[in-house]
Amino acid sequence: MPAFTIWRHPKPRGAQGRCIGGRTDLPVDARKAKRLAHRIRAHARRHRLPREVVTSPLQRAAAVGRWLKRWGFHWHTDTALAEMDFGAWDGRAWADIPPAAFERWMADFNGFGFDGGESLQALMARAAAWQPPCALAVGHGGWITARRWCLERKGQAPSPDAWPAAPAYGRPTSSAPSAA
Repeated sequence: MPAFTIWRHPKPRGAQGRCIGGRTDLPVDARKAKRLAHRIRAHARRHRLPREVVTSPLQRAAAVGRWLKRWGFHWHTDTALAEMDFGAWDGRAWADIPPAAFERWMADFNGFGFDGGESLQALMARAAAWQPPCALAVGHGGWITARRWCLERKGQAPSPDAWPAAPAYGRPTSSAPSAA
């Protein structure tokens, strides 16, 4: 498969001001999930793609897959698409994370494991190794950003000041299937 398109899930409920990763499974507004599913269905028609989609198993992405399944798409989930695991930070308010913890993260931007979570280096390896089973996917901002980094800046270690912003909620990103 030469390329695939992955959309970032709709904005989840209850995320404001919090560190939201793979351990915090927040819902999305059903109308927003349906709206994104409509855009994906139109994209599939326009590009004559098979009616198949893979999503992260987390609610904020899977809600879109459920809509597509109702409309005849083959839908499956893949844990490899889950958002970065922020360990003990996951779900906490950013304001409650001590400045010393942020300093530890910035000092080891790629290797820091968020007190029992996943390092950026591990997320990048997971995202780069993933082989899309179909042309359409729904995932998370951190995962998408990590994969794009691996594809566009092969071999370069990211730094805090060079790490790009995640794509907007509900927006597509197209890429090659693997950086490996």
